[in-house]
Amino acid sequence: MSITNKTRKILWGRSGSRCALCRNQLVVGATSVDNESVVGDECHIVSGQSNGPRHELDLPKNDIDSYENLILLCRVHHKMVDDQTETYTADVLRRMKSNHEQWVSEKLTDKETPAPVRLRRVKENVPKCLPRLHTGRDILSLVEGSYASQFGHDDLKTVSEVEKVADFLQFLQDFVDIGDSLEAGDRVRLSFEVEGTLKELEDMGFLVFGDKEIQILEGGINPPSNWPVAIVYIARHTNSASLTNISNN
Repeated sequence: MSITNKTRKILWGRSGSRCALCRNQLVVGATSVDNESVVGDECHIVSGQSNGPRHELDLPKNDIDSYENLILLCRVHHKMVDDQTETYTADVLRRMKSNHEQWVSEKLTDKETPAPVRLRRVKENVPKCLPRLHTGRDILSLVEGSYASQFGHDDLKTVSEVEKVADFLQFLQDFVDIGDSLEAGDRVRLSFEVEGTLKELEDMGFLVFGDKEIQILEGGINPPSNWPVAIVYIARHTNSASLTNISNN
């Protein structure tokens, strides 16, 4: 499971596109030569990873990516709260989130109500086909810098297929969340590991296709900004109908 677009909209809208700790704006305006930059993270209060920050064994998996388990932070404070888990416990972060969202609501009271926050697709930006991803670098280049992901796959027939595809897509989802913070050496190692996984999927009869779609985040109190979405589809190489639909290559 991953964070849904609906959950993202609710989190960014109720947070006013500001960090719950420092309350700085999380969308930096465009310059004369560059597009806007999103400098905020949708952070898990309780990590879904066993060795992650504030992990709780009894938290249901379906609740990991829920609105209740997310807080909007700038990237500085995201790293701080994950490094200082004894200070920033789950209860502390939940109180900070609640206080911040109440502050946002009060600031907007008696003012013109902003338009609802939503993601809008741009027809010209929708990929007409998904090219095949051949290497680990292809995969990492696609998901790095994306703010969201959209995954799909053909029907799976065995437990081993389910496990391999599920692990691969979960890795991609995790990389969307942390990719910008990886060091150069870590990227090289991950690229090598991903290339191995692509080979394993190919040996099982699957090919991986993908592309990036730039959607628009609009509404709320901030100007519209680009919202890159990584699209990945895993197709069985014998499924000619699926291959025709997703790629011209």
